[in-house]
Amino acid sequence: MSLTLTLSDQDKRTLRTAAYGAVSLLAAAGAAGGSPHRIATDGSIALASATGPVGHVLAAKTRDLKLKGTSVAQIADQVLPALTEAMHLLNRQAPAEAGNFRDTVLRALEAATRKDGASPTTADMIGKITAALDAA
Repeated sequence: MSLTLTLSDQDKRTLRTAAYGAVSLLAAAGAAGGSPHRIATDGSIALASATGPVGHVLAAKTRDLKLKGTSVAQIADQVLPALTEAMHLLNRQAPAEAGNFRDTVLRALEAATRKDGASPTTADMIGKITAALDAA
């Protein structure tokens, strides 16, 4: 059974900002304890492996992801609200896809930290990301 979501370009941008932003935020937060490049690469590969309608949105080749900021706090100010908004819009249209999106983001964070484990800093950031996903 195929599920079709009706998402505007802005909705799709929000989903991509939320998902890839979560990985970027984790990389920025974990930079002191691990390789931010490895975190970003492993997390992004996991996101690109998503399936279903969410997977199609995340796999789209676009240049609309623009995170601005030079600090973890500035990135978090963009990403955490995007995570909550993504869950709101998916819960309104297709609750199963909201679950798929949540699982996909958390799986990407797990993939990003699997080699060295989560330092206290990255564990704290994963908690903040999870809270933003669950705030919807």
